[in-house]
Amino acid sequence: MKNKIRNRALGVLAAMAAIALPFSAEARAVTVTTVLKKYSGDGAYVVVYITDGQGRVHSTLRLAGPKAKYHKHLSNWSRAAGATRRPLDGVTGASVGSGQILKVSVDLADSLIDAGYQIRVDTAVENQRDVPSDVVVPLSKEVSGRSHPGTGYVQSLRVDL
Repeated sequence: MKNKIRNRALGVLAAMAAIALPFSAEARAVTVTTVLKKYSGDGAYVVVYITDGQGRVHSTLRLAGPKAKYHKHLSNWSRAAGATRRPLDGVTGASVGSGQILKVSVDLADSLIDAGYQIRVDTAVENQRDVPSDVVVPLSKEVSGRSHPGTGYVQSLRVDL
């Protein structure tokens, strides 16, 4: 059991290093803050991920929602990432409740900034509707520090570069 946990932790660290430095040795700290609206019901499954200019998943920054069988409800991400066919490359954890905040801090390669990449958030709540691409913003200096509204459970998304 200890080896399994250690191996998973090493895998996550290796994946995070791959996310941080895929193209260059220069990286910057990026914080993505997602605020959920107040709603009734269970905690939301939320995935924060980066796509390239063709909509392919580059990396998964955070997956909030512990049960893999429900990840298919994060449909744009699961379809694009092949979520059932490959291991996750980001941090996973508990779902996010009504009105709560999900904050993700990572180091990303400078070459991803202003290069056509996007930060996307998909959300889903049990016995309620799924919201693929609840919010989508370019990974650019232009959007840094501003709040962007979601279309479903996300009240706002803020990216700080």
